[in-house]
Amino acid sequence: MTRQTGLPAELAQAPLRTVRARDVTVYKHVRPQLARLTQAGLLHRLANGYFTVVPQDRVGAEWMPTLEAAAAGVAAADFGARGFALMGISAARVHHALPRAVGVALVAAPRRRGPVHMTDRNAVVRFLIRDVAAMEVELTETEMGRCLITTPEQTLLDLAHRPDRDALDEDVEAAMRALAARCDAALLAEIAANQRLGRALDRVRRAGLAT
Repeated sequence: MTRQTGLPAELAQAPLRTVRARDVTVYKHVRPQLARLTQAGLLHRLANGYFTVVPQDRVGAEWMPTLEAAAAGVAAADFGARGFALMGISAARVHHALPRAVGVALVAAPRRRGPVHMTDRNAVVRFLIRDVAAMEVELTETEMGRCLITTPEQTLLDLAHRPDRDALDEDVEAAMRALAARCDAALLAEIAANQRLGRALDRVRRAGLAT
């Protein structure tokens, strides 16, 4: 057991402190025990079947992680701590390029995965199949733990690459402007060439965000 009374190490040591109920082996009757720990304030239910450990200094208080951290926790439970990357609008949020919270999180994943609808808020986590190893990513700290997110340059190109943008046009435009201010033009061109994102780079240039 951990210092959080009644919390097994299997839960506390899970990637980004998040588990899927179906993966928990420490209990014979898993769901009633997870419900008990949630009621006790030791776990927080993110979505159907997904639970995350509440930070020790927040036990007994109202706590809910940011959507981006929660999405990372869900993805870590599915793909492992380094098997995914926050991308698009979610990476922009972690880069502080967009101050306003949005109701969609975007994750680069190694295989097909349907959207996860959060149960602790009105939000959804969407997954796009990507070769994470081929993307420009960096390891960043979130309130759930460390995870991969796309770099500012990769994030800017990814935002420009997706014209649908989940109906978040104004937010995306603001994020692109903020990201462009910290991007290296040569690196943008290199990433675009390596990942066949030439059209995205053209959109960035036409918007006056890069040379």
